[in-house]
This record gives sequence, structure tokens and C-alpha cells, in this order.
Amino acid sequence: MQADSTTVAPVAAVSAPPASSALCLIEARYSGDAPASDHLELDFNTRSKSRLRARLASGAEVGLFLPRGTILRGGDRLLANDGRVVAVVSAAEDLLEVRCATATELARAAFHLGNRHVAVEVGRDGGGDWLRLQADHVLEDMLVGLGALVSTLRAPFEPEAGAYAPGHQHPGDGSGARIHLMAGQ
Repeated sequence: MQADSTTVAPVAAVSAPPASSALCLIEARYSGDAPASDHLELDFNTRSKSRLRARLASGAEVGLFLPRGTILRGGDRLLANDGRVVAVVSAAEDLLEVRCATATELARAAFHLGNRHVAVEVGRDGGGDWLRLQADHVLEDMLVGLGALVSTLRAPFEPEAGAYAPGHQHPGDGSGARIHLMAGQ
């Protein structure tokens, strides 16, 4: 098994688990060929955190200590300190789906969402082009006011990579942030 070069040392501020339980640490993405033996299901807000405690599908407790600015995507694989390969699964969450009668109207809706730094997923299906964002009644009212057709749904959320990290950091600025890169790049 091989880990990519994005490893960091554990953070001392996280309290140690009780002696009766072993906390599995995950400090790196995995790029090898071994299949995942467990999975970690997280919503987008949680996948945007580089330090957290969570439970795998197996029930094992894990601590994530990834480079700051890391955003996990559904399908990413991680390497635990016990050698286990863990697949990341995007959890379903409450979303708004935005559709418009014309491409110009959809572009206008996207502009207004972008102007508010809202994370947006862009897609297309048999019904046409759509935007998805996390449910928010204020944004829903704004979009309806712009003439958009807005519906609610529960689905995994995979927004476009973009500037939704504090401070709008960029790769190469020394922050370790990877907010403008899609998974695996």
C-alpha cells in the first residue's frame, strides 16, 4: 500500500481516547490499488474539515488529521494508520435544485449565488441543466425572486471546487489549501 505525500503529524490538541478504545488515525489520502475495506460517510460540510472524529461504517472510531484546506470528495480513498483503506462516501443532505427556462436565467442565478460565495453543484439530466446548493430559505427566496424554479431534494452534494474556505487561500501560498482542485489532483 502506498500513501501520497500529503501526510501531517497528529495534532496534540485532540484528547486521547479512553484506554479501552483504540482510535484509528487517518492522515493521508490513498492512491494505491488495494480495495477499500471500510467506508466513511460524511456530508459536504464535514468533508471540508481536515481535523475531526468520526465513525466508519464498521463502527470503528477514527480521527482525521489531514492537511489543512483538504476537501474530501465522494470516491476518495484514505489510508488509516492500521493499514486499512477507507472509501469516502458523500452522505445525502437537504438540497435545493434550481432550474431556469433559459441558459441566461440559469447563468444569472449562478452569478448571484457565486456573488454570495455559495458552494454550488452544476449538473445536467434529462430535464436539462440545474444548480444544486445546500438548503437555505433565504437563498431559495432570492432564487424564486429571480424567476428560477426551485425544488427540494435529498441527495449527495458535490459542489464545484471553489473559494469557500476561510481566507480564500490558494495552492502554492504555503497554506496547504487545495480548494481550487478537484479530487485526485
